[in-house]
Amino acid sequence: MRGGAAAGRFRLGGKASLPRGGGRGCANRSELISLVLIIPNKMKIPSLLLRFPHCYFSRRTYFVNCHFTSRADLLCIESLGPVHHCPTKWIRSWICSSSGLRRELCQQVAPDQQIEGLPDREQRLVDRLYNGLIRGHRACLAEAITLVESTQSRKKKVAQVLLQKVLSYHREQEKLNQGKPLAFRVGLSGPPGAGKSTFIECFGKMLTERKYKVSVLAVDPSSSTSGGSLLGDKTRMTELSRDMNAYIRPSPTRGTLGGVTRTTNEAILLCEGGGYNVVLVETVGVGQSEFAVADMVDMFILLLPPAGGDELQGIKRGIIEMADLVAINKADGDLVVPARRIQAEYVSALKLLRRRSKVWRPKVMRISAKTGEGISDMWDKMTEFHDLMLTSGELIAKRRRQQKVWMWNLIQENMLEHFRSHLAVKDKIPLLEEKVLSGVLSPGLAADLLLKAFKDGL
Repeated sequence: MRGGAAAGRFRLGGKASLPRGGGRGCANRSELISLVLIIPNKMKIPSLLLRFPHCYFSRRTYFVNCHFTSRADLLCIESLGPVHHCPTKWIRSWICSSSGLRRELCQQVAPDQQIEGLPDREQRLVDRLYNGLIRGHRACLAEAITLVESTQSRKKKVAQVLLQKVLSYHREQEKLNQGKPLAFRVGLSGPPGAGKSTFIECFGKMLTERKYKVSVLAVDPSSSTSGGSLLGDKTRMTELSRDMNAYIRPSPTRGTLGGVTRTTNEAILLCEGGGYNVVLVETVGVGQSEFAVADMVDMFILLLPPAGGDELQGIKRGIIEMADLVAINKADGDLVVPARRIQAEYVSALKLLRRRSKVWRPKVMRISAKTGEGISDMWDKMTEFHDLMLTSGELIAKRRRQQKVWMWNLIQENMLEHFRSHLAVKDKIPLLEEKVLSGVLSPGLAADLLLKAFKDGL
């Protein structure tokens, strides 16, 4: 509180009272600053006005929904006439404990102003990265993605502040764009050796020649033994990596399943904030059930080699039914005939799968990233998909569902980390692991014991 308005006072069973300066004692009623009224339960608004007939309630008086845990069961008036809400913060609650009344002041900071709670050094870092990012500086974009990918707790907090600022800027730009998405998010997946990196090199150069800004998020698998990653996808894109209208970012999976990284969704947001209107996400070489990228892009493209199996592979549920477009790559030279055969088999297989969209039926195309054949036609099909989904409203609804899915994915991942580091189970994990290894306990029983200890320790 500022000025002469102190915090409100009250008694457990008694009458509500106003803070000093909250009534006629104010020197200037027009300058009456925010105050919170706490009243006993079941007291009606007319009773409050009768009890304080000379009090002045201005449009700047804040009535906040507060919660109490003591037997006094106090409530706060939620509204009384015109209410003017504070744009940046509000007093949330007064908490009563068994030992007496204890005041707890909680501030909720607006997303675009969370930076105020950071130290000066981190605040300058966020400002520098944000200003450079929205100006299109690739170095700031690279540093921002590195910050988001960090696993250090302090850097993760700074990264969330930066993401909130970029998200606010992103919303403002979408409003200026009549609510339409700023970028076309495309996920590209397929088995190892399908030619994903070669395709992106050819496809990205075509887009930059058409004045598009292309961002490529290439995901490389991490070693299960050493934990390292080669990050070699960029070496296959020599021409595209030198293009000033393109940005290529290789990232390791770090053990994350589904063919993407833990922070791919955040990296997509940063790329869009940097002005890139086509974002390509290249996954690792995946199998039938690894399609996590489909939950973070607008269009999911499955790239297959000519020898991609028979019609039965297309009927199998999994990554095939998630694809919006199936592209048979390497359809050149001696592989033209096998490519035509596999195209016909997948066309018939997709007819048996349930449609996920009311306005789009998945297509199967033949392309050659080596010769460039079919690349332009493929882009035409992609823009047709984007326009149809945007016009029907399915694209906006799909993006909203994706945010919810990714929120729960992050919760699941962070809960596992929290479980391993919890004091109630941290010391018991090695002991129970040893008993499981020696055969004394079954894995299921050991898991139940750890979960019970975790639950009891909450």
